[in-house]
Amino acid sequence: MSFLEVKDIKKSFGKTEVLKGVSFNLEKGEVLSILGSSGGGKTTLLRCLNFLETPDSGTISVGDKLLFDGDDKNMLNDEQIRENRLHFGLVFQSFNLFPQYNVFDNVTLAPKLLKKGTNEEIDAAASELIEKVGLTDKIKNYPCELSGGQQQRVAIARALAMNPDILCFDEPTSALDPELTGEVLRVIKGLKESGSTMIVVTHEMEFAKNVSDKIIFMADGVIEEMGTPEQVFGNPKSEKTRNFLQNSLEKI
Repeated sequence: MSFLEVKDIKKSFGKTEVLKGVSFNLEKGEVLSILGSSGGGKTTLLRCLNFLETPDSGTISVGDKLLFDGDDKNMLNDEQIRENRLHFGLVFQSFNLFPQYNVFDNVTLAPKLLKKGTNEEIDAAASELIEKVGLTDKIKNYPCELSGGQQQRVAIARALAMNPDILCFDEPTSALDPELTGEVLRVIKGLKESGSTMIVVTHEMEFAKNVSDKIIFMADGVIEEMGTPEQVFGNPKSEKTRNFLQNSLEKI
């Protein structure tokens, strides 16, 4: 059994069918990059995995635990949703830091609220994470005093502070200038080297090619192509994938 199993996830908003039956597996320590044009369903898939949206049908399992079964409508109460979210960490493209808190407090707030250890343990872990993302010298700074790349690195440390099974990134560099993109991608590469399991929605083709174990290309609410970076970039079978990659690579 794979570490993450997603089977036939569907999601509609009104009459608009956004996810039309998405299935994939991910092993522990693997990095999955999800590519695709805007409107293909990538962000909705991440939001379903993080239980910010409830799928209409399908199943989601992590380890040996079934987190969601669309056939069991009584499965998800508010407490269960909160518990399920702890399996996933989500880093947003717009950072979403708390402006009234400094770097250290942004990272420690949620673990302390959820009593994920003693205050001393949480503080020590937060200091390590802030060092890991290269921001020890900014530990008392507020978000307004940080660059976009620094804010995104704080957001990554904050997500890691909850010790999630799977770390998800929703286009983590899309709000950044090119010179700041590299510093965030370097942090994500470092997380891969330390064995983190990650799902990354990205438009960074070179990053996806070099860091991912698996690539998914989504279009019109379905997985159009899935495989290793060598397969998807080197020998795409789908015409939609070929056109997307050609257009994306032309922009680099």
